[in-house]
Amino acid sequence: MKLLNIILVALTTLSGCNKKNETVATNISDTTTKIKTMANDSLTYLALGDSYTVGEAEPQAASYPYQLIDSLNNNGYKALRPNVIATTGWTTQDLINAIAASGINGKKFDFVTLLIGVNDQYRHLSIDVYRTNFTQLLYEAVQFAGGDANRVFVISIPDWGVTPFANGQDSVIYPEIMNFNAVNLSISQAAGANYIDVTPVSRTAANDLTLIAPDGLHFSGKMYAMWVKLLEPAVAAQLKK
Repeated sequence: MKLLNIILVALTTLSGCNKKNETVATNISDTTTKIKTMANDSLTYLALGDSYTVGEAEPQAASYPYQLIDSLNNNGYKALRPNVIATTGWTTQDLINAIAASGINGKKFDFVTLLIGVNDQYRHLSIDVYRTNFTQLLYEAVQFAGGDANRVFVISIPDWGVTPFANGQDSVIYPEIMNFNAVNLSISQAAGANYIDVTPVSRTAANDLTLIAPDGLHFSGKMYAMWVKLLEPAVAAQLKK
């Protein structure tokens, strides 16, 4: 009788261990499934801007949105090709109109970049109007990022005054650009968005023509690669959160 009791206790204990092992195995399986699901999810990216976002006079692959995606993918992320809403010559108002007509309102993206304002400056448009328009555009960018300002990356207006097209007028152009940048910086900070200052880097093109596109006005893929070195770590840091 004692032997029978011992056998029953042993069987009960073994059964309990098996159930625990099954539970552990199930948890591991669930975790593996979650990891696979995360790995299969591709990051979505919306790039808003003008000629600098397009990469005017350079191949599309050399533009900073495409180089950014390549950099993210090379660093272990899985990101889709960027959804670009940008055209050479666009002002802030043009971008507002284009977004309204794009059919993407209501859509959400994992992160958004915004670089706009050089044509407002070039056309001598009111900086007060720029302030109003940029505020609206940043608000829309945050909405596209699911309401998370941490997933929005504002890029400063580069200094085209250093290009051959400017014909030595940088002493006039640069201060104007910095006035516009002061506006987009203050609005970005107030909203809690990330701010990537590429203006100092853009000015290095004054002594290196390889950083200028063939049209003598825009920047080359080599310059955009320098921007991505500033942008990609900031984007990656937010994607990890």
